[in-house]
Amino acid sequence: MLTISERGIQMPASPIRKLVPFAEAAKKRGTRVYHLNIGQPDIETPPAIVGAVKHADIRVLEYSHSAGNESYRRKLVEYYKKVGIDISHEQIIITTGGSEAILFGFFTCLNPGDEVIIPEPFYANYNGFACTAGVNVVPITSYIENGFALPPIEEFEKVITPKTKGIVVCNPNNPTGYLYSREEMEALKEICIRHNLYLFSDEAYREFCYDGNYISAMHLQGLDEHVVLMDTISKRYSACGARIGAFVTRNKQVYDAAMKFAQARLSPPGLAQIMGEAAVDLPDDYFNEPKAEYQARRDLMISRLNKIPGVFCPNPGGAFYAIARLPIDDSDKFCQWLLESFEYDGQTVMLAPATGFYGTPGLGTNEIRLAYVLNLEALDNAMTVLEKALEVYPGRKG
Repeated sequence: MLTISERGIQMPASPIRKLVPFAEAAKKRGTRVYHLNIGQPDIETPPAIVGAVKHADIRVLEYSHSAGNESYRRKLVEYYKKVGIDISHEQIIITTGGSEAILFGFFTCLNPGDEVIIPEPFYANYNGFACTAGVNVVPITSYIENGFALPPIEEFEKVITPKTKGIVVCNPNNPTGYLYSREEMEALKEICIRHNLYLFSDEAYREFCYDGNYISAMHLQGLDEHVVLMDTISKRYSACGARIGAFVTRNKQVYDAAMKFAQARLSPPGLAQIMGEAAVDLPDDYFNEPKAEYQARRDLMISRLNKIPGVFCPNPGGAFYAIARLPIDDSDKFCQWLLESFEYDGQTVMLAPATGFYGTPGLGTNEIRLAYVLNLEALDNAMTVLEKALEVYPGRKG
């Protein structure tokens, strides 16, 4: 009898997408579903970058260089300079989304069986990437009570072993929205130097910081050999479907090794690189409007959540996510119940159970992640639906 691989068995299901069949069934019943489960912005993709593809003079859609078109990489040098990162185009590899950048980082820097420390809750797909690379994720817990601040350095020290090879950080954070401070980033720098660790830095949301300044791992002095920056245009320009990201490092040995993986997959998407290149030419004030919109959505959602009896949600400092604690027995059951068994005025809401964002079993059972990617009216309606749902949920506690 044929069997699938152990890797296939161990590969975790996405907590963000696993409830999609239930949402589809609800829609077929005529229920409107407010999607707060996934970071798919409803803000319009800039027409200028879509137009760049429409108006491109392409006779043959060729492979690009495995590192991506040089013209795009040079454009990205200009972009990074604006956010205080000084690099050359020969330190950038264009990837198929931020996902491939993360995979390249794990494949290049880590051996099967090695360990990476990640503050939890963390982006659920880090588990999938680690499984693909044969790497073990070692979680250290951050807590909702203090807004998911970086755990104390002593907590990192407790779990470092000879197999520990890196730390993964997402700043601003998905799924918590926490914005790491200069002091927290400097603390990570010190531990990486002391234990000779890589620092994998996911910076997909750098443009959306509301209550503090964005600090890149590449802003940290003396850490050039340690940092692998993983980036994407998906959320920045509301261009998730373009699947264009970037792997950035000043470590020549890491870059050269990553290039071999880039060559093996031939090249990143060609049309999307045209979009990415055009995006760098958007006006410097382009982000003012989407950032203000996301902040207004955040303020509305957090205010509404914290007015619901039994609900607590810290105020996220960046990105467009939040994790809320609810008076429920089981977040997986609750999120499925919302889609299967509940509606209010013909509406329901799709959420992501927070259990899938923790590496420690048993955590997140009374928490959910919300993505405030809907317009203010839809978001307000979704909060009303959630409030009504909590009033009648059979597994309500407290």
